[in-house]
Amino acid sequence: MCGIVGAVAERNVVPILMEGLRRLEYRGYDSAGIAIRNGTAIERVRRVGKVQELQNALDEHPLRGTTGISHTRWATHGVPNESNAHPHMSSGDIAIVHNGIIENYEELRKDLKLRGYEFTSDTDTEVVAHRIHHHLKSTKDLAAAVRKTVAELEGAYALVVMSATDPGKLVLARAGCPVVIGLGIDENFVASDVAALLPVTRSFMFLEEGDIALVERKQVTIWDAAGNAVERAVKESELTADAAERGQFRHYMQKEIHEQAAAVARTLAERIANGKVLDAAFGPGSAEVLNQARGVHIVACGTSYHAGLVARYWIEQLCRLPCTVEIASEYRYRSPVVPPNTLFITISQSGETADTLAALRAAKEAGYVSTLSICNVPESSMVRESDLVLMTRAGPEIGVASTKAFTTQLAALALLTIALARRNGLEAQQERALVAQLGELPGLIEQVLTLDGAIETLAEHFVDKHHALFLGRGVQNPVAMEGALKLKEISYIHAEAYAAGELKHGPLALVDEDMPVVAVAPDDQLLEKLKSNLQEVRARGGELFVFADPRVQFGDRVGIHTMRMPALIQDFQAPILYTIPLQLLAYHVAVLKGTDVDQPRNLAKSVTVE
Repeated sequence: MCGIVGAVAERNVVPILMEGLRRLEYRGYDSAGIAIRNGTAIERVRRVGKVQELQNALDEHPLRGTTGISHTRWATHGVPNESNAHPHMSSGDIAIVHNGIIENYEELRKDLKLRGYEFTSDTDTEVVAHRIHHHLKSTKDLAAAVRKTVAELEGAYALVVMSATDPGKLVLARAGCPVVIGLGIDENFVASDVAALLPVTRSFMFLEEGDIALVERKQVTIWDAAGNAVERAVKESELTADAAERGQFRHYMQKEIHEQAAAVARTLAERIANGKVLDAAFGPGSAEVLNQARGVHIVACGTSYHAGLVARYWIEQLCRLPCTVEIASEYRYRSPVVPPNTLFITISQSGETADTLAALRAAKEAGYVSTLSICNVPESSMVRESDLVLMTRAGPEIGVASTKAFTTQLAALALLTIALARRNGLEAQQERALVAQLGELPGLIEQVLTLDGAIETLAEHFVDKHHALFLGRGVQNPVAMEGALKLKEISYIHAEAYAAGELKHGPLALVDEDMPVVAVAPDDQLLEKLKSNLQEVRARGGELFVFADPRVQFGDRVGIHTMRMPALIQDFQAPILYTIPLQLLAYHVAVLKGTDVDQPRNLAKSVTVE
């Protein structure tokens, strides 16, 4: 969730660190800082607010050095202020940046105070800095001191440590949070995300759980959790340095909404042929796993959870297999009963979502037939730790409010549904028809995006509202949930979603002329039921905004704004296509309200803490 960038080189690393932080701004943060080893001392600058505030400070008082670390912080322990910003230091000798949460920090803090250490922040991170300094008194080796320290820590962390008395070295440690090493020519780098280092390298090493690494200018040394020296594979990233640029668009979110046709096309490419979904799309050994699967358990968070809810409708309808969907943060704290031959599926844009990753690790001990991750980041922990993987190929998603990640997750889940259904009674002719529907999606997405201007006008009705209600029925209920989430994330309008049939069980009490009600109305078997539910809204003075199939008639009535979808959409396509107008609505409302669209307050892109 927070951003880490470090470097060891012959050249001045300050510009490298600052560019890396800019490329991690999408992750969400409230302060930024940098520490540079200059001569025999460590110089540090920290600022609350955007990376630009830190840059302004460096412009006034420049730093220069060949070894350094930097960080963008998203507050967990302690309010956003300069004292709590990273890097944290101990006695002027140790500087540290940290992602994650140290759960036993209070116990360690008490012990360190008894040993004479003074604390200048409210963070759990400062405990780690002092603990490393303490252990350096008994060993002069920085890596050994880090190893002793992490043995005392409980929780999740990615650590990068620098010493004033040990030049040209960075020590890394990883448990539960990602950190990567970028390899250069006579210079090396570290970061929490590959994207931060793309301007300087495309060669990366990925630390595994429990690893500790010593990064120097000409070499990298890695030890595993047992203390054994190990080699980690070097991988070339397929991303380019300009992959995360905004281009002609005003915001990243706007760009990513308009990239969805291409992203879905990439997700489907090479995975369907001759009217069939190819088993090889899910990785080696997937055919045997899919043959054995007699149930599905999906675990995810936020937007990815909504994708899982859509998949439940598909899997149970087309595959006739039981499917449960669960919020990852809840899964960890109960004792699930696992029916025989159940396939465990995790969904995550980043592949580093802490709760989902922890659920995956717990599932490996719970007796599932196999684990499958649907993810957008090939270098992520979730991808590396799953038995089977289906990459969504959405490309970098910078906007905190997920858009193309969601629709590509749905496309991936559609492929999985068809592959499972083939083994459970789906005939070849039916499979060809469903595959054909998937093949039509990129073109249909482009048609739906032509509603952009009309939706921008529609958004004016929402600017002065404080609440909104989203309605859907059947497989469109999770789509309504996703639409409500998008609106509340970036416009700060309180929005809730309900299955439309639930209106009379409570939500109708909220409906009045100041509560806009948004509904998605494809031409499906629940349409007439939905119409009746919407009449309940109109009877109580609620203003309706309906995204409807061209064949659906609501009549020209006061209080009903009907937005016609530009194409005839079939059932299997509808959840993906009806999502897009709701994304556009949220985007345009946020722009009109003047909120920070790409970096909404209090949120982060990659949630790597529980």
